[in-house]
Amino acid sequence: MTWRDEVHRQTDAIRASGRWRAPRDLDGHGPVHTLPDGSEVISFASNDYLGLTQHPAVVAAAHDALDRWGAGAGSARLIVGSRPVHSELEAELAAWKGAERAVLFPTGFAANLGVLTAFAGRTTLVCSDALNHASIIDGCRLSRADLEVYPHNDLDQLAKVLDERCDQDAIVASDTVFSMDGDTADVDALTKLCDDAGALLVLDEAHAVLGPYPSFAPDADVLRVGTLSKTLGALGGFVAGPAPFIELIENRARPYIFTTASTPADTAAALAALRILRSPEGDALVARLRAHVDRVRPGHPSPIVPHICGDEEQAIAMSAALLEQGFFVPAIRPPTVAAGTSRLRITLSAAHADEQVDALVAALAAL
Repeated sequence: MTWRDEVHRQTDAIRASGRWRAPRDLDGHGPVHTLPDGSEVISFASNDYLGLTQHPAVVAAAHDALDRWGAGAGSARLIVGSRPVHSELEAELAAWKGAERAVLFPTGFAANLGVLTAFAGRTTLVCSDALNHASIIDGCRLSRADLEVYPHNDLDQLAKVLDERCDQDAIVASDTVFSMDGDTADVDALTKLCDDAGALLVLDEAHAVLGPYPSFAPDADVLRVGTLSKTLGALGGFVAGPAPFIELIENRARPYIFTTASTPADTAAALAALRILRSPEGDALVARLRAHVDRVRPGHPSPIVPHICGDEEQAIAMSAALLEQGFFVPAIRPPTVAAGTSRLRITLSAAHADEQVDALVAALAAL
């Protein structure tokens, strides 16, 4: 069998399973987009939680960076890729997280790969929540560490594993907001477990725009991974933590060492967005997002609101029905989620108008 035959065999198998997917073009900006057929839809699929991708100050900062430094950084950070804006953003990210240092990565995915492969090895025990993001899963695999996947948010089982394996250096990795269910981890309990066990805690806070908002001593053995592409509306990732840990990442993490630095425009945009987030305007945007979430599901802890259908065909049919009414809400199905848990994944943004959210709620109720 040739490679072409093998590719056809695998693609045919995916199509036969009903799980073939392809990218979809949506033109425009903000919540309203135009489909290729010219019809307009309101998107409830974006992770631009505060609408900062379109903020005039964020766009202006990106333009200014293009004029000053050009389109790309030209090289990896340790060669000649750093520009002043990279260090400036790292300093403000560290201040935001109450950490000694922060380091930038080209994406949040690369940040998780970098952290886990820098600190975990064949003799290390890594404990990972069963619903962690794919970047944590792949980071664990690449590290070649001894991996224990504990049931979702089952801290009793995690404590048991840490106690039984107390002879190994241990890392506990968890999302703080889980990307497909929109629920949260008990960060305080995780912190105590890791303190008691002497384990390094790695928290992925990519979706934590509405919390949880943990507070750690600047030198605590905790590494906080984040992204610039969701709450901050730009592109990139970062890790914040104690200075010696960050310096080791800069010298050991292959996704940092061997990757061209983030573009100056993305970096400057993220810096402008972070300054907005840490201002009264940012407080107002977060409050507006909180109100939108409560319109859809009162008290839900994040802007990711899943509607579990179970059956894949039902999820696809509901997504299509919403699209006909002008709402783009994607159907999420295996392999992204477990079989039998297909769902609509509704994501809300401060950029949505009240009437847009109310109309979605009415459409969901009708379905």
